[in-house]
Amino acid sequence: MQLSSLRVFCDLSETESFTKAAQINSVTQSAVSQQISALERQFKAMLIERSKKKFRLTREGEILYEYSKRICCTYDELRNKLQEVRDIVSGSIRVATIYSIGLHDLPPYIKKFLKAYPTVKIHVEYRRANQVYEDVLGNVVDLGLVAYPNKDPRLELVLLRKDRMVLVCHPQHSFARLKTIPVAALAGQKFISFEPDIPTRKAIDRIFRDHGIAVQTVMEFDNVETVKRAVEIDAGVSILPQTTIAQEVSKATLAQVPFEGEEFHRPLAALFKKNKVLSPAMKQFLAIVKEA
Repeated sequence: MQLSSLRVFCDLSETESFTKAAQINSVTQSAVSQQISALERQFKAMLIERSKKKFRLTREGEILYEYSKRICCTYDELRNKLQEVRDIVSGSIRVATIYSIGLHDLPPYIKKFLKAYPTVKIHVEYRRANQVYEDVLGNVVDLGLVAYPNKDPRLELVLLRKDRMVLVCHPQHSFARLKTIPVAALAGQKFISFEPDIPTRKAIDRIFRDHGIAVQTVMEFDNVETVKRAVEIDAGVSILPQTTIAQEVSKATLAQVPFEGEEFHRPLAALFKKNKVLSPAMKQFLAIVKEA
């Protein structure tokens, strides 16, 4: 029996998916099945109930998962401790991030990190917010980067910073001439929004409810880039994080207007699975992102 087989079994138990377990361990689904079968032969016990309806561990499978998790965690702690003693930062980091953070916030920090630790490999996946949480909980990735983080007893959150939210409009829009704008001025305006399940959309909806106003939502998108493109053609106005529009504002393809008398902010956070053993590389990466 090899440690890799126990890792595969743990990942399969947590994701309840042969496809995801194969993806996490960079093997084929057939290899996952073969390793599970080998464990069953070794322990002379069925570990997974063979049912098409729902993935389920047998009692023996639950016991093996519990002890395998301990073994894998202990090994990871040992490996990381030896790296720390020898002052080694290497290995790989798998990151899942929402589009706005991945495109606008992350690149300079990855550049800084890789300059300091060139032997570390960073793999970044661009995902919707709900998928970031799923990937972290399923061990598909090591770290997640999200906005408006949700508290979850299964996750550790590291608060990073807050983005200022501003009104965004076409440079020829009447709002573009204003120095500041009251939220109430948006009542009845054509509005480019995020899709309803996006955390930023939910936060903006709360702003409108708190101020008792309604906008005319004309388009909905799942990422900040397409929202910006719609505002650039003057299809409507929007509310976006200031950091995500810096390039367009400098080129005068978009205009930004702060809100009058109040500020709204979008909190950003890194998250990882509770009790996950962080490698020296992951710790250093988090430190650089948090410093920002």
